[in-house]
Amino acid sequence: MGPISIQDSTVAVSGSADSFPVRRIFCIGRNYAAHTREMGGDETRDAPFYFSKAADTVVANGSIVNYPPRTEDLHHEIELVVAVGAHAANISVASASDIIFGYAVGIDLTRRDLQKASKEAGRPWDTAKNFDQSAPTSEIVTVESIGHPAAGRIWLAVNERVMQDGDLADMIWSVPEALAEISTYCALAPGDLVFTGTPAGVGSLVSGDKMTGGIDGVGEIEITIE
Repeated sequence: MGPISIQDSTVAVSGSADSFPVRRIFCIGRNYAAHTREMGGDETRDAPFYFSKAADTVVANGSIVNYPPRTEDLHHEIELVVAVGAHAANISVASASDIIFGYAVGIDLTRRDLQKASKEAGRPWDTAKNFDQSAPTSEIVTVESIGHPAAGRIWLAVNERVMQDGDLADMIWSVPEALAEISTYCALAPGDLVFTGTPAGVGSLVSGDKMTGGIDGVGEIEITIE
């Protein structure tokens, strides 16, 4: 494994010279019914749950990502990413869209074997989810440019073979619902990113794999595992 390139914790903004400084990263677990089933759960509409990644796990579109240590089962999870642009605490679902700056395509890289071991031991998922280069994120497109995507294809291919292929409309909890729920636990603020869950089809990666993925109306991402 080569040296890890330390990221500057910003995400490019499409069509602008500006960048989006990342403050925190929240991730929603099991927000698509088919993925919930493939991970051994059921799709009952329980309250959403969240885990976090550090801001400097963000990786720019087009990057080469080192295969992480201490795992033999690295998985891809394609996700819609929400970029928060305003302060908000205990907000309503109806007003949640007002705090969104824009959207991006993200990949939640996961050490699946470590996650499985953590679940079995009743321990946190930090070592499985929160590691160097584990949050590749495409350029952010602003709400002014695309509005609020609630439906549309979300997909990921490994070496040109499509592995994940779903629709944003299949989310168990919509983006406004998820943001409103997070805001009851802690105040959201500009710079926060929210990864909104992944559709079915997650799978293993090896060194040399090239991932491409996209979301209709939002953009595409390309990442290579070294």
